[in-house]
Amino acid sequence: MDGDPPFAASAFGSFDEPWALAIEPGTGVIFITEKPGTMKFYDPATGQTGSVGGTPSDISYGGQGGFADVAFAPDYETSHAIYLSWVTAEDDGKRYGVIGRGTLDCADASACAVKGLKVIWRQEPAMQTFGQFALRITFSPDGKYMFVASGEYAKGDPAQDTSNNLGAILRLNPDGTAAAGNPFAGKGSPTDQIWTYGHRNPLGLKFDLDGQLWDLEHGPRGGDEINMLVPGDNYGWPVVSNGINYNGTPIPDHDTHPEFHAPAIFWTPVIAPGDFIFYSGKAWPEWKGEALVAGLATMSMARVSFDGDHGTEVARYGFPKRMREIVEAPDGSLWLAEDGADGRLLHLTPN
Repeated sequence: MDGDPPFAASAFGSFDEPWALAIEPGTGVIFITEKPGTMKFYDPATGQTGSVGGTPSDISYGGQGGFADVAFAPDYETSHAIYLSWVTAEDDGKRYGVIGRGTLDCADASACAVKGLKVIWRQEPAMQTFGQFALRITFSPDGKYMFVASGEYAKGDPAQDTSNNLGAILRLNPDGTAAAGNPFAGKGSPTDQIWTYGHRNPLGLKFDLDGQLWDLEHGPRGGDEINMLVPGDNYGWPVVSNGINYNGTPIPDHDTHPEFHAPAIFWTPVIAPGDFIFYSGKAWPEWKGEALVAGLATMSMARVSFDGDHGTEVARYGFPKRMREIVEAPDGSLWLAEDGADGRLLHLTPN
């Protein structure tokens, strides 16, 4: 760990397994999904905390499943459109992730509601699983496309099978349909959704300051990684990894299979990443363009700098609990969410 961090941390609220944070455009209000199936908000300007109604009623909670991401539409200030992702189950117990779109109404200062929530996308196929759904959502800088991180259900092989949309990063239209011009556009649904594949459990999906898309994903025992995403490329899982299987059996390293796109940076032992951002430099100018990574296993925030498709960890700051999520406020300060029951919001500001 580094020495004294260049920030002060203040704690706010207590949440039930917070998973995702999103800051409402125009207001600065922070929305927090809670993995068991609820959503809350916190207004830093007033200190008001409230609940959000109209959230999904069919959330399947357990293992790595539950309520996942929340994202505001690029045109939110006029459309009020909000996107949610969650895990649901069929009658036979098979599970899969979905994304729904609705509108957010916060007419009441103490309570908001999602209205008209409609599922617009799903993982295919459903399987008997409790693991690795991913379900992160991000929009392209021009607002034209929605990118989705789809995990491989802890099954491995689906990540190399392009007849499904698992273990892949997907490029969709804002209505959830496959975007034109994707690498496998002529091969039918859901293959036509795929942007990149060969991914394991991507829990971070962000554009950098130059408009390049990257993902952050969990390896097995070792091999957590950040990848520069190039359309059509195969990132190798489960054929290669810079980790080993949980049962101790080896997996070939990336350098043994140059046909796969190797990670920009990997961690062994793992950091168990929660999420990441690319930082603007507003409050800490020396961090501009770096990735800030929330670490679960390491209970930390790591800073990673990049030179092309190569990353280097330059600093790591410790926290008292596992760190699940990180977002940047309009003023450049940072909000992080602790993992687990009674997870707090932490606000980082310069010393």
